[in-house]
Amino acid sequence: MLSSSCHVERMPGHPFSLGVCLLVGCLLAGLTGCQKTAPPPPPAKPLTVQFVLPETRMITEQEEFTGRTAATERVELRARVSGYLQVVDFPEGRLVQKGQVLFRIDDRPFRAEEKRTQAAVAQFEARARRLRGQEQRARSLLEKRAMSQEEYEAVQYELTEAEASLESALAAHETARLNLEFTTITAPLTGRIGQRQVDVGNLVVQDQTLLATIIPVEKVNVLFDMDERTVLRLRRLQQAGELQETAEGAIHVQVALADSDQFTLQGVVDFQDNQVDPATGTQRMRAVIENSDGLLSPGLFVRIRYPVGTARESLLIPEECLASDQGRPFVFVVQQQDGQVVAAARYIETGPLEGGMRVIRDGLTLQDQVIATGLQRLRRNAQIKAQPRPEPSNVDKATPASN
Repeated sequence: MLSSSCHVERMPGHPFSLGVCLLVGCLLAGLTGCQKTAPPPPPAKPLTVQFVLPETRMITEQEEFTGRTAATERVELRARVSGYLQVVDFPEGRLVQKGQVLFRIDDRPFRAEEKRTQAAVAQFEARARRLRGQEQRARSLLEKRAMSQEEYEAVQYELTEAEASLESALAAHETARLNLEFTTITAPLTGRIGQRQVDVGNLVVQDQTLLATIIPVEKVNVLFDMDERTVLRLRRLQQAGELQETAEGAIHVQVALADSDQFTLQGVVDFQDNQVDPATGTQRMRAVIENSDGLLSPGLFVRIRYPVGTARESLLIPEECLASDQGRPFVFVVQQQDGQVVAAARYIETGPLEGGMRVIRDGLTLQDQVIATGLQRLRRNAQIKAQPRPEPSNVDKATPASN
């Protein structure tokens, strides 16, 4: 053991020997103090967490997609005759009834043409009647040998020509009559009309000028794209007879609007494309929704829940219990390890979300105690103090009113 004492002996010729001895003693004392061992740190206090037990429900698994609403029909109103627009007789953006008058084109030239062709028909009818009488008289004379065959055939040819001219005049009159009707443009269906594209006084060109558009409102289509993995899964379920369909073979889907988390609307899938788009890896699907209240219009963003299989007993845990490790979902479960209670990480396979609860397809059992609190501070195999999470009271379940 080192000693901090120093025997001082004055020697001749060494006036500083006493100071050197004192310095050596101080250094020895410092070294002696450094050899003392620091006390060990106190053990970490176990983190207090709360856990829940998985629950089971009868769940029909559903895949969720996004889509847009579209009109079941879209009619573009175009004039079938050329002329100057004279009347616009509808409120823009409102409902119109089938047969309601919407536009009128100046019909005076068409009315005059209709009268001209009607007169031409009368003229050719009179000529045809005259020639029919001549033909009957010529036949009588031919039978009495008072007219030659050549003269009779000349009368007959003239009658045939007159009847053909009458047919041409009747066709021209029918065309003129239709053109006169086409100057009045009516709604071909009941629906909501858009903004007019032409004002009164402008020239309307036959089959070219767009006047307005009409879409029905009683039903609305929902267009969405299904990924090819889900397409294959549904086909396999259909082959196995496990796809949920109605008696008519239709599939019902649930639809939610952009301003709601609730899937309150119901639709029926009535179309699926015959191929998968290789550019996107998706297949176009379509559902029809009743819209008797007029809430929906084309172009709205919607979310669609598509049923996958039939209802079966499924395991569920609260969504807040889930964590992620590089995209792989996992949960912490309470586990005994070396006589201590620790938080063990368990990788799981998840399913759809059902009212705040996540369906677990694989990785958990009903006996697993899944940690629901303190996930941000938890580490794998960290020592914990676990206790069951209390059930929420009726007050806690109520949604607080927003100020």
